[in-house]
Amino acid sequence: MKVQHFFYTAVLIFLSAVSNAQIQLPEGFTKATVTMLNGTTVSGFIKDNIKKSSTVTFLDETGKNKTDYDANAINALKTESASFITVNGDFFKMLSSGKLNFLQKSSNSSGKAIYNGTEAIFSNGTEGKVGDYFIYANNTLKLLTKKNLASIITSELTGCTAAIDKAKTINGDIAKLQEVVEIYNNYTIK
Repeated sequence: MKVQHFFYTAVLIFLSAVSNAQIQLPEGFTKATVTMLNGTTVSGFIKDNIKKSSTVTFLDETGKNKTDYDANAINALKTESASFITVNGDFFKMLSSGKLNFLQKSSNSSGKAIYNGTEAIFSNGTEGKVGDYFIYANNTLKLLTKKNLASIITSELTGCTAAIDKAKTINGDIAKLQEVVEIYNNYTIK
């Protein structure tokens, strides 16, 4: 009887360990949701290669199916700590979203080969470099620079006095434009 009780206890401990192992995050991976080009979402784990190669390695929730996705193969990616969208083969970190999206470039796919069967097509990517800030609205991506900041503020923030007033106080600090965009997006929700 004691041997039988010991055997069942050992089996329960083993099964508990196996089920816990499937739930644990694989080493080097982060829990994420990926939005595919057709709008469907899949949940699992990603290994971030965004800055290095404009790709993520996706591992489904079972840990069995592994797929590499470049920015041309998906629309968006969301982890616990960040959200990304893709535009012309590049990943952009979403800093503020709404009518205007304030983005930071996270990858550079310029000159990267994309294969259509055996035919290589080289990506132009997007302008700017990793770390640059952009405004994205109406499927138009605008690189923010100190030279064009005033004109973009004038053209994009029309009708929202609070956002324009806040923009005047940022003194050319493009990163602070995130606060301005959030004010504008809150204004346009009403």
